[in-house]
Amino acid sequence: MRVFSNLAGLPEAARGATVALGNLDGVHLGHRAVLAAAHQARPELPLAALTFEPHPREHFRPDDPPFRLTLLPAKANALAAAGASLCYALPFDDSWAHMPHEVFFQTALREGIGAGHLACGPDFAFGYRRGGNVAWLRQACEEAGIGLSVVPPLADSEGVISSSRIRRELQGGYPERAAALLGRPFTVVGEVSHGDARGRTLGFPTANVPLGRHIEPARGVYAVQVTLASGQVVPGVANLGRRPTLGGDPISRIEAHLFDFSGDLYGQEVSVALLAFIREEKRFAGLDALVAQIALDAAAARRILAA
Repeated sequence: MRVFSNLAGLPEAARGATVALGNLDGVHLGHRAVLAAAHQARPELPLAALTFEPHPREHFRPDDPPFRLTLLPAKANALAAAGASLCYALPFDDSWAHMPHEVFFQTALREGIGAGHLACGPDFAFGYRRGGNVAWLRQACEEAGIGLSVVPPLADSEGVISSSRIRRELQGGYPERAAALLGRPFTVVGEVSHGDARGRTLGFPTANVPLGRHIEPARGVYAVQVTLASGQVVPGVANLGRRPTLGGDPISRIEAHLFDFSGDLYGQEVSVALLAFIREEKRFAGLDALVAQIALDAAAARRILAA
C-alpha cells in the first residue's frame, strides 16, 4: 500500500487508477463494496481510494467529541486488506473546503490522479458546500470519458451498513455487532503510555493506550486481543473508561491486562481489538472489591476468548 498526501507530481505508477471515493471511515463492508465495484469495472488498473485526513467533520466541527473508527495508517491497512494498492489521503483544510466541485473534479480527479474509473455511493457529495452530487459527477465523467460506478447501499436485516450505525453499536456496548458490519473487530491503535502503575500494584499490570481521536465506545470491561509491534497477538481483558474507583480520570483510556505476558511495552504502538463487552464501568467501595472484580473479569474474558 502506497499512501500519498499530495497529488502534485504523482509518479506514473500512482496515476490512472480506478478510484473509490468517500470518507471511508472504518472501511466497513459497504465501503468494501464500493472498492470491489471499482476493481470489477477496470480490473487491469491499480485499485485506489481517495479520502481526506483529517476527516472533513473534524475540520468543520473541531469541538465535537472524537468519532473516528479508523485513523491513518490503520485505514490504509484496512484498504490494503480490501485489495487497494494506493491511497490518496489528502490533508483537508480551508483550501479544500472552499474548492468548487468543478475544480476538484478537474484538478484532483482528472489532472492529479488521471483517474481511469470512479466508484462511489449514491449519496456521495463533494466540493464547496457539497455542491457536486452523483448526478453532476455522472455527467462530468461522461464528458471526460471516465467510467463511473454508483454502488447501492449495502444493507442487512437491520438496515443500511454505515459508519454512523457502527458508532452507535460501539457506544451501545455491542462490539460483536460492530465487527459484523466492519468485517473485522473494532480496534484502537495507539502508543502505550506510562500510567500510575496502579494496575501492577494490584496484581494486574496493564498497557495504557489513549483513545486519541478514536470514538469512545461504551465504558466498561472488554475481552480483547492486543497486537504488539512485533506482530504477536496476545489475549487479554481491558477496562475502557475513567477509573472511578481510583479517583477518576479527565478522559477515558484503555487499560489492557495481557494474559500470560511479561515485557516492556512502553512507547510501542499496539492495536487493541474489542471482542466482547463484559460489564459496565462502575465504582467499587474499595481496592479489595476492585481486585476481586478484576479477577472475575479476567476469568470471564478467558472463557469468552477460549470459546
